[in-house]
Amino acid sequence: MSRLVVVSNRLPALGKGVAAGGLAVALEAALKDEDGLWLGWSGKTNDEAAAPRLQVEGRVTYAALDLTQEDIAGYYEGISNSVLWPLCHYRADLLEYSRGDMDRYLAVNDKFADALLPMLRPDDLIWVHDYHLIPLASALRDRGVQNRIGYFHHIPWPAQDMFRALPRARCFLSAMLSYDVVGLQTRADVRNLRDSVEAMRGTLEATTPPRGTRIGDYPISIDTEGFASRARRARNLPRIRDLYQQFGQRDLVIGVDRLDYSKGLPERLRAIEQLLDNHGGLHNRVSFLQITPASRSGIEGYDRIQQEVAERAGRLNASYGTLDWVPVRYINRAFSHSLLAGLYRLARVGLVTPLRDGMNLVAKEYVAAQDPEDPGVLVLSQFAGAAEEMGAALIVNPYDVEEVANAIARALTMPIEERRDRHSVLMRRLESYPVSTWARSFLHDLTPPETRERLSLQAADPP
Repeated sequence: MSRLVVVSNRLPALGKGVAAGGLAVALEAALKDEDGLWLGWSGKTNDEAAAPRLQVEGRVTYAALDLTQEDIAGYYEGISNSVLWPLCHYRADLLEYSRGDMDRYLAVNDKFADALLPMLRPDDLIWVHDYHLIPLASALRDRGVQNRIGYFHHIPWPAQDMFRALPRARCFLSAMLSYDVVGLQTRADVRNLRDSVEAMRGTLEATTPPRGTRIGDYPISIDTEGFASRARRARNLPRIRDLYQQFGQRDLVIGVDRLDYSKGLPERLRAIEQLLDNHGGLHNRVSFLQITPASRSGIEGYDRIQQEVAERAGRLNASYGTLDWVPVRYINRAFSHSLLAGLYRLARVGLVTPLRDGMNLVAKEYVAAQDPEDPGVLVLSQFAGAAEEMGAALIVNPYDVEEVANAIARALTMPIEERRDRHSVLMRRLESYPVSTWARSFLHDLTPPETRERLSLQAADPP
């Protein structure tokens, strides 16, 4: 029977089971029922060449690959975070490219290929994840690998005109066509990638053997039932009980985002300020909690956004706060999934307003966490991939702070019947397309047709 081989930039935290949240939860659903292999960067640096360290948990073997400081500088901080990330999030003005970084990016993908090659079996299915490893299939094909290889792109794929700003754009597209299946989050992302391929097809065919690459949308989701259950249990956590008492009659608006310029945090705080300007009756009645774990410090774009958000939150509290009311609580650290689930359930409004996002699982977690008898309201950016599925949310343009402020005010005053109706529509979608269905759908398309029945991979309903 075929194994599933997962390759990602980082491995999940080992020794405590697969971590809750993000890619780890998504892939746990695909790996837990079959023997599997997961290769990724260990998070450690080592200037000596070494084979991956293997660790077995359950039926999965984890292969931890060390990188050098030069690898991290060029592959991770350079091309991945200073070129591909800003480009895919429509911030070409932040792009910082160098040929040296590109050489290192390709070399690290070769390093992943060399590490994986001796561990592969002829009928393994290989599933590569995200922009760090776009060239991996091409590197494996160069080494003679004929296995079926799929790639999932977790972040947005930019429109053709934006993609052309990427140095060596044809190199990346040629690498994409070395995969058998390429998955993206939304139909818009699929159109963008296909447009780029069509625009450059003549030159790509000269360098890439045609594989009949399938390009489709596979919107990632969450463990809906599990997260809803976690939120119900979290109501009894001592910290959540304390917060219920602390907020009292005040309505909680919550935002949870990694610190990143793509998340629209300054614009969000401007919307909160506009809300308080326009609705004096909300003073001392509403509190905004923004949880923002810091990330990628030392990269100029991230350092700037951290300073701007902190300063704007401070000014807003200085202008509107009173002795017994602070309108904004801005917290720069991570919380457990259980505590977050309890906070989501407590919050009257979930504010998810990125300027650009591949999907945004916070939006789905917020909905899953709600009490269906008295649910909160999701305010969601039209530029989040989740908006394509979650039209029953209040969809807003995050650049229009007046529109966002009005949507928050509407959410806070929405009749319970409308809140229940909107929540019911959103939950039906989440219950019909959980993360396990996302994984099964992709793997169904990656599996050769003649072996699908043997692997018991049933086709998922179309997203």
